Amino acid sequence: MAGHSNYVPQSAAAKWLESRLPVISLVRGSFVDFPTPKNLNYWWTFGGILAVMLVAQIITGVVLVMHYTPSTGAAFNSVEHIMRDVNFGWMLRYLHANGASMFFIAVYIHIFRGMYYGSYKAPREISWILGVVIFLIMMGTAFMGYVLPWGQMSFWGATVITNLFSAIPLVGEAIRTWLWGGFAVDNPTLNRFFSLHYLLPFMIAGVVILHVWAFHTTGNNNPTGVQPKTKQDTVPFHPYYTIKDLFAIVVFMILFSWFAFYVPNYMGHPDNYIEANPLVTPAHIVPEWYFLPFYAILRAIPDKLGGVLAMFGAIAVLFVLPWLDTSKVRSGTYRPLFKQFFWIFALVCVALGYLGAMPAEPKYVFWARICTAYYFAHFLIILPLLGFLEKPKPLPASISEAVLKGGSASPAGAVSAPEIK
Repeated sequence: MAGHSNYVPQSAAAKWLESRLPVISLVRGSFVDFPTPKNLNYWWTFGGILAVMLVAQIITGVVLVMHYTPSTGAAFNSVEHIMRDVNFGWMLRYLHANGASMFFIAVYIHIFRGMYYGSYKAPREISWILGVVIFLIMMGTAFMGYVLPWGQMSFWGATVITNLFSAIPLVGEAIRTWLWGGFAVDNPTLNRFFSLHYLLPFMIAGVVILHVWAFHTTGNNNPTGVQPKTKQDTVPFHPYYTIKDLFAIVVFMILFSWFAFYVPNYMGHPDNYIEANPLVTPAHIVPEWYFLPFYAILRAIPDKLGGVLAMFGAIAVLFVLPWLDTSKVRSGTYRPLFKQFFWIFALVCVALGYLGAMPAEPKYVFWARICTAYYFAHFLIILPLLGFLEKPKPLPASISEAVLKGGSASPAGAVSAPEIK
């Protein structure tokens, strides 16, 4: 499915470069002439939004590093120095901090879109797995970045989360000691987290390249889940989707700018404006909002090791999702039962986020356990059974038919589920 480039070098210099390093034809084949399904909706624009956000995070992060001091004695004051004394330092810091939240908003929408439209199904399993790897590295990067301001929530969040590794049999204590660089969260810990926080975004960029390569090899999924069969089913990526993505990026940037310039601390925690103090424990330790669903799962399990396994299992189950969903139909548009269970699952994830922000009181822990049970049941019980119990709607014979008929398929033009491959 990778696009064949129509690029023909005109100048002598272009011909010389093309004969030795065909980078221009490679870019054109991948991002200009690449045949893309004609029916992609705006949910598909979040891939481009994520690419822009990654670049923004790397650029703002590199500049912030020029003024940051990774030392427990100076980290908090260096952040204040950035905010007060560095030219536009306040803007860079707010763009970077809110950029992390906007990055996660976009990635959660991207993941749920892939789940609804079956973008994890054959032949796109590798692309999906690489996406989950990106998500996992993002979580590690964000956690380590939250520690760097060395405020109260930074210090105690690092203490709580790194202590979880000690629950792992045999190797847990060694992992925790390595993360700490000693026997408590201190200067070596901050240096380790600073180093990894700086390195991991470039690893994300590398995996993103593999992710794009993977889906350019198999072709884009689309809202019908039906593979393009003719040239009439596709359009060149440029200008059709470059313009559409650009519009979506501008709209998303307006929302991002509103947070960064008008309510920059809305998604943060006020305790992080208090310098870290190992002798004073905050009344309520909570992670950043994008970790709250997994934090709720962790607290829902009464056993420490069980909570750690459940928390990591909530992400690990995404790796095997392509093999848990037994239905031959990709798109949720044509799966009436799946559609209902999908929205219940989405509401459960939102509920877990809310419960993760609440104190560990019995009523909240009870509902967190109910939601945690449903979270895993969705993947391990509901999806495998739906493939056998559900009767999908007729699929369109082609993408063009679905577009012309407004997404519906007539029985005469319908294809059976196995034909979508």
